[in-house]
Amino acid sequence: MSEGHPHEEIRHESSPYAARIRAIEALLLEKGVLTEPEIQDRIAYMEARSPANGARLVARAWVDPEFKERLLSDTKGAAQELGIDASGPVEFVVVENTPAVHNLIVCTLCSCYPRAILGRPPDWYKSFEYRSRAVREPHAVMREFGFEPPEGVEVAVHDSTADIRYMVLPMRPPGTQDMNEEQLAELVTRDSLIGVSVPATQGNNGSALQRLPRSVRRDT
Repeated sequence: MSEGHPHEEIRHESSPYAARIRAIEALLLEKGVLTEPEIQDRIAYMEARSPANGARLVARAWVDPEFKERLLSDTKGAAQELGIDASGPVEFVVVENTPAVHNLIVCTLCSCYPRAILGRPPDWYKSFEYRSRAVREPHAVMREFGFEPPEGVEVAVHDSTADIRYMVLPMRPPGTQDMNEEQLAELVTRDSLIGVSVPATQGNNGSALQRLPRSVRRDT
């Protein structure tokens, strides 16, 4: 899946949190609570989660109206149809962009995010600046990502919680009638699944990100 822009990779391997996690891992191994293969299996499971899963769901919804209805009414069940395991106690809700409404996702308290489907959240999503500004001034935030909804379009901001995580179903870009499902998935960026942007062929090139504060700028 193409992001359509250069991105900045941020590492935290030497942070105190990383050291604490390694110490806990070593203790669990020492006490026999977990085995090394079990840890590696869990790491592989989490690394398999990426925005590409969300892109597959969106592309299928664009070409299959019945699947779209299932995705909007039963996100977990629709994900399972494509072999995406979103099981667990957390509920997932997909909100649909329309010509009248554009959706934006945020977690104002921390960084709740649909990890089971999209993987790790970008660092800017977890930043205090994004979490506060997305609610107060969503139009300004989206402009900094190179996108602003047309005049008259309502912006609906959805606040994720520990119990409910959201993902955006973007509108299918015009001029894509001849594209197959795989090609359509390539148009779906991670940022369009959060709502700060739209799929690649709708004029979003991400160049405005160079003006963003470091805490909000895109990253992997």
